[in-house]
Amino acid sequence: MLIPAHGGGRNVVFTCEKEGEDANILRISFLPDRSREDFLGELEFVRYLSEHGGSVSDVVSSLEGNLLEEIARNNHTFFICLFKKAKGKLLVENHYRYREGVPITEYFYNCGKVLGKLHQLSKEYTPVHRRYSFFDKYNAESIDTLIPNSLSLLKEKLVELLRTLEGLDRDRESFGMIHFDYNDGNYSIDFDTGQITVYDFDNSCFGWYMYDLADLWTHGVGWIQFEPDASKRKKFMDDYFETVLEGYRSETRIEQSMLDKLPFFIKVTFMEGIVDTFEGMRNNGEDPECDEDLSYLIKCLEDDIPYKGFFS
Repeated sequence: MLIPAHGGGRNVVFTCEKEGEDANILRISFLPDRSREDFLGELEFVRYLSEHGGSVSDVVSSLEGNLLEEIARNNHTFFICLFKKAKGKLLVENHYRYREGVPITEYFYNCGKVLGKLHQLSKEYTPVHRRYSFFDKYNAESIDTLIPNSLSLLKEKLVELLRTLEGLDRDRESFGMIHFDYNDGNYSIDFDTGQITVYDFDNSCFGWYMYDLADLWTHGVGWIQFEPDASKRKKFMDDYFETVLEGYRSETRIEQSMLDKLPFFIKVTFMEGIVDTFEGMRNNGEDPECDEDLSYLIKCLEDDIPYKGFFS
């Protein structure tokens, strides 16, 4: 069964079911934006995480024993892989209701705990096929190419972010393979147990662990975004993120000096969103255009608005 596409998707994905067996997810990648080594770097990392206790959808080897298969047709190469289907369902499929009779704080804690386990395993990981690093995609040259010249202030702000990032530690405790898209659209929840199973490592790369935590913060605002009282929004987000960190710290450690950079890394998530959007327009042959959401992200960077203005 074909899984409906979503904005920014780069693959064709099917659910494969056979009577008496667990379902699998078949992914066919057809765009020339990733190499064979990129795919192998992703799949080998997922297999490593699964084998060492990470709560992820494992790769299913082909009949030939390979994690990745290639099919060439009409001078075009298709990369094909198979994953175990995660138990449970998306939060949105459950209408953003958590487990009946269980406090939502369990979910927040588990989000942090599962991510902390993945990061701890990453700290011990030595790749065979190495995935690209953050700076391979996000650099002054790519920004100058993708961002229209009419947004000169945005370009300056993005380059400033990059300069600051270049000065940050990249030691074993702070920098390694990260998911780079950790949110409730990329994991399923077993609503009987609360267990979270992560998938879609298609954007995984070498970056700062703090980035994944900042991503988790930005997606947490949805739980309180309609509260009109800014002080209540602030209280909720402080409590939310502290619960996430409790779960995270149960599996790995993170320096307070990195946690203090949360507002900065939230800006880095904006950079990712902006660059990715303009890259998508280019790849689709569209003229650069800013909708309301993109315009606001740009404003937050240009005007140095912290926390996306969520507490204003």
